[in-house]
Amino acid sequence: MNASTHTYTGAICIGRFQGLHLGQLAVIRRALLLAPRVVIFIGSAFQARTPKNPFTWEERVEMIRLALTAEEAGRVGFVPVRDYFDGQRWVAAVREGVRAQLGELPAGQTVLVGHRKDATSEYLSDFPGWLLDDVGSQGDMHSSTLRDAFFGAAGEPLEPALAALVSQAPPSTLGFLRAWAQLPCYRELAAEWASLRAEHALWASAPYPPVFVTVDALIECAGHVLLIVRGRAPGKGLYALPGGFLEQRETVYQSALRELQEETGLHLLPGDIAHALKGVRVFDHPDRSQRGRVITHAHHFDLGARRLPEVSGSDDAMSASWVPIGELAAMEDRFHDDHFHILDSFLGLTGT
Repeated sequence: MNASTHTYTGAICIGRFQGLHLGQLAVIRRALLLAPRVVIFIGSAFQARTPKNPFTWEERVEMIRLALTAEEAGRVGFVPVRDYFDGQRWVAAVREGVRAQLGELPAGQTVLVGHRKDATSEYLSDFPGWLLDDVGSQGDMHSSTLRDAFFGAAGEPLEPALAALVSQAPPSTLGFLRAWAQLPCYRELAAEWASLRAEHALWASAPYPPVFVTVDALIECAGHVLLIVRGRAPGKGLYALPGGFLEQRETVYQSALRELQEETGLHLLPGDIAHALKGVRVFDHPDRSQRGRVITHAHHFDLGARRLPEVSGSDDAMSASWVPIGELAAMEDRFHDDHFHILDSFLGLTGT
């Protein structure tokens, strides 16, 4: 297509693309029809592999490229964007990504292409100044459906599950899944997927969707933070802050101290730990946890420039250790749920 036939200078598509389906491909092709240059933002980038986010952002780029023609792929740029769980920071990161890819475009020359389907599409209203092209419904297609079929087939022949998805996903996506299933992480994530489904089933008959309250403890000491490695699903083997569920007769502060001691063995005098408390923040993004609606109260303690106390993992923790703050940014894709972003919120790890 000649550039003169395009309506806009640049088109934007935003999604997680955790299993590219035909509806998402239709959105991308609509963007390619509207503008000579298309920028695709790959959301939930830099996350650890989980049943909800099994594919790295690079793998998702490859999945999209495989579904496009060479001419189409040549007009597309990709930008990974992390989940800040902070709307303003996320919008700023997307706008900066567009400027880096397309420069400063004249007013009326940037179009955001998408579809208002549910609460996950609210981001389409976050960019005043950009025109919106709503492609409308492309059918009842969801990446979560693809992932459920994919992980549900673990331990059984994969081909029948993929055959059931031929009306949902392009052939290139099915081929990608077929090859990806040979990786060791496939069976590990499938086991975690099954564990999460069993946990969700326990609450299926509740009169209202459950809302869980948890606590986390960020312990800073001499340029280090105290982390655990989770010993159970979800997030088995991933780094996390010490924490857990609030018990019935506890305040969130009492619960944070109890979980800290149970998981790391760290015990300080009540006066010392109270003096070290620097702040408490609530992290309540609806998508922060794979378990469902989980609201956590993160407590930040700073023990100062003292000798690092001895710690040892126990209870739900496989291990506990002091990690230099300067090493945390490089560990982003090894953290459970939003725990890296909790650390970033208190310690400013990403600088954005």
